[in-house]
Amino acid sequence: MTRWSSLAASFVLIAGCAGPASKPPDAADVPAAAAPVLPPSGVMLANFDGNVRPVDDLFRFVNGAWLARTEIPADRSNYGSFSKLADDVETNLRAIADEAAASTAAAGTEQRMIGDLYSSFMDEARVEQLGLTPLDAELRRIDAIKSRTALVDYLSHLQILAINNPIAMAIQPDAKRPDVYTIYADQAGLGMPDRDYFLSDDAKFVAMRDKYHKYVVDLLALTGHKDATGAATKVVALETRLARAQWPNVDLRNVDKVYNPFDLAGAGKLTPAIDWPRYLEMMGVADHDSVIIGEPSYFKELSRAFGDVPLAVWRDYLRVRVVDDLAPYLNAAVVERSFDFNGRTITGTPQIRPRWKRALGEAEASIGDMLGKAYVARHYPPAAKARMDQLVANLLAAFASSIDELEWMGPETRRAAHAKLDSFTVKIGYPEKWKDYPGLVIRRDDLVGNVLRAREVNHRREVRKLGQPIDRTEWLMTPQTVNAYYNPLANEIVFPAAILQPPFFDMNADDAVNYGGIGAVIGHEISHGFDDQGRKFDGQGMLRDWWTEEDNGRFQARAGALASQYSAFSPIAGLNVNGELTLGENIGDLSGLAVAYKAYHLAQGGKAPPVIDGFTGDQRFFIGWGQVWARKYRDDELRKRLLTDPHSPSEYRCNGVARNMPQFAAAFDVKPGDGLYLPPEQQVRIW
Repeated sequence: MTRWSSLAASFVLIAGCAGPASKPPDAADVPAAAAPVLPPSGVMLANFDGNVRPVDDLFRFVNGAWLARTEIPADRSNYGSFSKLADDVETNLRAIADEAAASTAAAGTEQRMIGDLYSSFMDEARVEQLGLTPLDAELRRIDAIKSRTALVDYLSHLQILAINNPIAMAIQPDAKRPDVYTIYADQAGLGMPDRDYFLSDDAKFVAMRDKYHKYVVDLLALTGHKDATGAATKVVALETRLARAQWPNVDLRNVDKVYNPFDLAGAGKLTPAIDWPRYLEMMGVADHDSVIIGEPSYFKELSRAFGDVPLAVWRDYLRVRVVDDLAPYLNAAVVERSFDFNGRTITGTPQIRPRWKRALGEAEASIGDMLGKAYVARHYPPAAKARMDQLVANLLAAFASSIDELEWMGPETRRAAHAKLDSFTVKIGYPEKWKDYPGLVIRRDDLVGNVLRAREVNHRREVRKLGQPIDRTEWLMTPQTVNAYYNPLANEIVFPAAILQPPFFDMNADDAVNYGGIGAVIGHEISHGFDDQGRKFDGQGMLRDWWTEEDNGRFQARAGALASQYSAFSPIAGLNVNGELTLGENIGDLSGLAVAYKAYHLAQGGKAPPVIDGFTGDQRFFIGWGQVWARKYRDDELRKRLLTDPHSPSEYRCNGVARNMPQFAAAFDVKPGDGLYLPPEQQVRIW
């Protein structure tokens, strides 16, 4: 998912609970000819916790038994509904990769490239034989840096290889000229997930910094550094300086703040140490005269650091970045040291993923669309798209109706909101045009070379966009990704094939659970077009203000109330959800479920939904919502997400939304004193 798309890549009743609206008749009371044939409910009864009331905790009522019996796999930092689907997708992809590896397909064919890339990762003997020699070329390049110009030149080289460094470049449509591709430059380059890991006084982060220093010592020692400990201290100090200059994540979400266009002369004045025309030319970019700099104050400080930090320190920093990036493709000892820090320390994951899963992950990153073609051909039934088309149509109709019912929105903004909704593009399943990989060379005996050559080919594809018409067919995810997204720069919602499975979507199940699952996902992505950042873009994907001042004020008041609610949630002692960081996703959840509820009833055509498995239609709808959020986290992973993830933890995505919906209170007869009771005057409705 691009930066913009994230603004933008997620049952039984018990005594004491509200029951269904009416008791279903006994079979003996109904003539056989009159008994309706009901579809499966889609309700996962085995996951329920009979000791929890839905009025107190929908998340644990629906998922409590699952939470009790599920252990997070040793190679995972968290595990949930999304993870189970991803596991199934991996199993299917493994069959494709194994077949490709065993085939005798001609050189240069997609099947051969899939097989050779996968085999190069799986050939442990060859990887061990090579040892650290795959790093030699890059380490020699770093050793050859003898001037400030050569330093910045090398950073442009790292852009081509997609190796983490202080400047992150991306080519996307210009937010204020969405029919033109341009270049974005953003802050990057840290060896830990977020600036707070370097700056926080919390004891947990202080301890992580000590472990990071030891990790940097080890990486430098691998390169033969004679004073790895002293050099590591200086590298960590440099990264801390960069972290101090970096913007916090809440600011990075603000599309107005991060849209700072510069011509290249202006960019040069901001950052005298960066010769922007030269930098872009060395990246393969010619005849482009501007750049959008996300965080100008960071780039100003980075330019100073290019000038006053000794070149020897920069060379050591670059050694660390290159070895850290390529460590997963090296011999077992290096892989283990990398995982010990990046896995065990940062996310609390005790065990590395099996080699075949890591091999598939690299194939996904390098040649994902090749795998996607084979996956779709085998595992995506055409009937799923037809059912999704109807669901999406109902959700869009429900959202249009909701716009008309908003008491806080005036007619001028309402008309513009309808115009944006009418301009939505919907993509389901898989792209109509697959990415190509011209010139890509894959060798069975050269894993690191394969990785770097694939990155270079993917980089060249991005660069070729400049000066060309916007490709409206492009997907920012592969179809085998268990996720969905909204892209404000194209005003599009995208649902890959892999998410169209239970518990999100069950072709055979009753409507209620499907609307509470995939329907809410659809509604969530539609609502991103109207969340606190997505609403700043119009129907053509242009960043512009189409709101009246009065309506903007009323929206902000509601958004602020929702942010305050979520900021009160504390999943770890001393750490709360950041209501501002998660606001866009929380708006998407709340508005998406509200619109999905309306769409569910539109789909019933005025008929009362049947009672199935002892639950009314409305109860099954909210149960469907709860089912998709089954998830457990390791503490270190949860801590990382609270700092960096714009999504709230799953428990709050479930319960935080339910308590704001009067329809949930009515469905389960929520009363004052119940855990999920929220007085009507405190409930937030935005869309």
